[in-house]
Amino acid sequence: MRKLLTAATLGAVVMLSGCQSAYYGAMEKVGYHKRDIMVDRVNAAKESQEEAQAQFSSALEEMQALLNHDGGDLQSAYEKARDEYESSQEAADEVSSRIDKVEDVAEALFDEWQAEIGEISKASLRRNSETKLRETRRSYEQLVRTMRRAESKMPPILTAMKDNMLYLKHNLNAQAIGAIKGEFASLQTDISSLIKEMNKSIAESNRFIESMEGNK
Repeated sequence: MRKLLTAATLGAVVMLSGCQSAYYGAMEKVGYHKRDIMVDRVNAAKESQEEAQAQFSSALEEMQALLNHDGGDLQSAYEKARDEYESSQEAADEVSSRIDKVEDVAEALFDEWQAEIGEISKASLRRNSETKLRETRRSYEQLVRTMRRAESKMPPILTAMKDNMLYLKHNLNAQAIGAIKGEFASLQTDISSLIKEMNKSIAESNRFIESMEGNK
């Protein structure tokens, strides 16, 4: 059974890789090269992080509103906080997906670049291209480290949010709300840290995009 699953997984990876290669090839035929795709995907990843920042901040506000709830419809306040948690999970998934897509096109771009360097006959041009490849790869690796570091801040926050939502789901009363108030300060600190890391990642994305566009 394990062998069958492994074979199926490898088959899916090969098919996906083939689809991506076909996509890059088709785009190149219309003048849209891997470098252009990479810039677009870094920009999309940056935008997904900006959206995640806003979403996590909104979720924090709704959680605070729930904890400070004083009269009125407690169920409605809970549902708003729960919806914000679910939207935060979706935003986090989108960030991860966008980073994965950046890594995919980067691998294809660097493989192509390295292969084409070998086709350059003039030594000075070959050395120049090798230098630019190393610089671009180094800049890219810094970018991805920063992106992944920001990404890693999200799962613990989502886990804390989920715990609170599940706890309150079957204990929706003032006493239960009071029981989780002590965790709010920690959640607030964690989201503040997430936003700071994402700001660093966004700034790194802007630098990378500028360097890629400047090397055209």
